[in-house]
Amino acid sequence: MPDPTEVNTMFARIAHRYDLANRLLSGGADVRWRRRLVTAVRRARPRVVLDLATGSGDVAFALDRGLPANVQIIGMDFCQPMLDKAEAKKRKAGGSANLWFLQGDGMALPLADASVDVVTIAFGLRNMADRTGALREMRRVLHASHGRLFVLEFSQPHPWFRPFYYFYLKRVLPRFAGLITGDRAAYEYLGDSIDQFPDRARLTDELRAVGFPTVTATALTLGIVALHEAAV
Repeated sequence: MPDPTEVNTMFARIAHRYDLANRLLSGGADVRWRRRLVTAVRRARPRVVLDLATGSGDVAFALDRGLPANVQIIGMDFCQPMLDKAEAKKRKAGGSANLWFLQGDGMALPLADASVDVVTIAFGLRNMADRTGALREMRRVLHASHGRLFVLEFSQPHPWFRPFYYFYLKRVLPRFAGLITGDRAAYEYLGDSIDQFPDRARLTDELRAVGFPTVTATALTLGIVALHEAAV
């Protein structure tokens, strides 16, 4: 599992160019992936949403734009430089009364039991020091009767596409990202973490094992990303 101190330091190093790198390296697909996530969350009709591992806040901002105005959204991350980036973006956009950012560790969320309706986590589950422990924490803060967890994460692509994808992931992406961010090592870690992450079936099993009896998984963009929805 990833070392939390190393992960925190890594994201602090790339925070200043993180958004630009995401747009360029995904070819803009990250925008479509967030749109799918927001559409799925909207169907759950939440009142309080926790966006965990919010980073620079892109998912939190998309939720704020795409959900009814009375929905409260908490963007939480353990990396303060990433949160500083999110706060700067919020100020530039004029702020939102229902969106705020908090520092917090996914392994010990500073929230009460059953205090949120929905938890979202986009491309952050791979970085948790203990994936099972983090999923249990998410389960703890969700309402017992109607809570929903949405995991948007890299997955394993369709078999025929896998050689092309991993050539890009291992050979092309780190070099390109190094030019954009000045930190090639961070994106070499990205490729390794994706390679080691469970596929849709295995992650579904992990979600059920921590207390989510109903789980659906949707493959996106030739399977390189998956959206899991888990109900308590």
